[in-house]
Amino acid sequence: MPIESFSILIDGQWRASADGSTFRCTSPFNGEDWAEVPTATTADVDAAVAAARRAFEEGPWSSSTPLARAGLLRRLGDLITQSATELATVQVRENGKLIREVADQAKALANHCYFFAGVAESPIGETLATSVPNMQAFTMREPIGVVALITPWNSPLMLLMAKLAPALAAGCTVVVKPSEVTPVSTLVFARLIKEAGFPDGVVNVVTGAGETGATLVAHPGVDKISFTGSTSVGKQIAAKAAARLARVSLELGGKSPNIVFPDADLDNAVNGVMAGIFAATGQTCMAGSRVLVHDDIYDDFAKALATRASQIRLGDPSDPASEMGTVACRAQYDKVLRYIDIAKAEGAVLAAGGKRPDDPALEKGLFVEPTVFTEVTNDMRIAREEVFGPVASLIRFRDEDDAVRIANDTSFGLAAGVWTRDIALAHRMIRRLRAGTVWINNYRKVNYVAPFGGFKESGIGRENGIHAVNEYTEVKSAWIDTGNTIKDPFNPRA
Repeated sequence: MPIESFSILIDGQWRASADGSTFRCTSPFNGEDWAEVPTATTADVDAAVAAARRAFEEGPWSSSTPLARAGLLRRLGDLITQSATELATVQVRENGKLIREVADQAKALANHCYFFAGVAESPIGETLATSVPNMQAFTMREPIGVVALITPWNSPLMLLMAKLAPALAAGCTVVVKPSEVTPVSTLVFARLIKEAGFPDGVVNVVTGAGETGATLVAHPGVDKISFTGSTSVGKQIAAKAAARLARVSLELGGKSPNIVFPDADLDNAVNGVMAGIFAATGQTCMAGSRVLVHDDIYDDFAKALATRASQIRLGDPSDPASEMGTVACRAQYDKVLRYIDIAKAEGAVLAAGGKRPDDPALEKGLFVEPTVFTEVTNDMRIAREEVFGPVASLIRFRDEDDAVRIANDTSFGLAAGVWTRDIALAHRMIRRLRAGTVWINNYRKVNYVAPFGGFKESGIGRENGIHAVNEYTEVKSAWIDTGNTIKDPFNPRA
């Protein structure tokens, strides 16, 4: 099969990198190179930022109305609906995620556009009741400027849209840098942005590895960086941004607890735990990787989960019958297997999986069996560090207080799940768990209307929801004198 070539998008023009350098994308299912993408240089990043700056300050976007921005977002939403199959297929090819999962995600991208089109036309600002006589004060929100959107490889378009839609609704211009593992889906998506009619320079896309992202983060022409990825890289970005007080929002890692109480519906909880850790091959920041199970049901639950995990069908991610796909890239695959070895060395008991599948039909793919460890304690590395793979760690707890203590004993705070029929207990747990999202009797459900983000080292800021626009705006206060006479402040008798 011939290798497809792609170009980067700068100021409305498709182009090669300044020095002609490229890199290739490799299928995690069959190990074959299938696409060639430019490696953006410093000159390319400079050109992209300059284009975004011109569009923000000088071009038609600088004076765009909420109605105009909303109309373009709605047009983009319509184009996404028409192109959903292509957008889904290219993501499966890039990162090995299941077509039956990505297909629904691709269709849902349009809803982000429609929602934030409405937000663009919603009132922004407040009228303030001041204690100063004859003074009217109000606030308004203005777009923050040029924004760098740096996105990961696990859900490249869904996580891009969580940033792009509110940024455009607010009136910002953007430079997108997708992961070098999954750049093609973003470039294909950028075609729709051009077709929708966004002015040149409003959305620019540069591709490359960490060096390209670092250049973009450090660029003095970038007013804000919005990043989704690992906590370690997020900290580096925050440090670089702090040197020039650039704004940041960071959606980072997690080690989320999924807590099963003895009164829970056992079958329902097993299904929910499986969805929380084995969906997307465990490659999701909100994965319920720490499964806290009450002592009274621990053994039965562990047996049921291990049995069900061993029955998951691994296969071609483009086949709707497959139930789990590949790890996205070789580096992540090696990392997952390394953590499995670490867990064994620490004394965790392997109850299911823990290796490559034996099926010869899958030998070229980056497959890891759904893995369940029992007798894990919260001080083990497997319980404290983000694996980002299909590895569940089962931890015992005694009672509500013990569950809360274990759940909150982590540097992360992205998400949590609670399984119980006790409504009072459910409400107490929502309040006591230090996490940005808490699900009751379900897991890994998100929507563009609900804010998403983390406590502690899981990030700064929120994506989705009406207030996501606030992440891309600055607040300005305005004062209007309605009738005061100003006296000479240095000669009060005059």
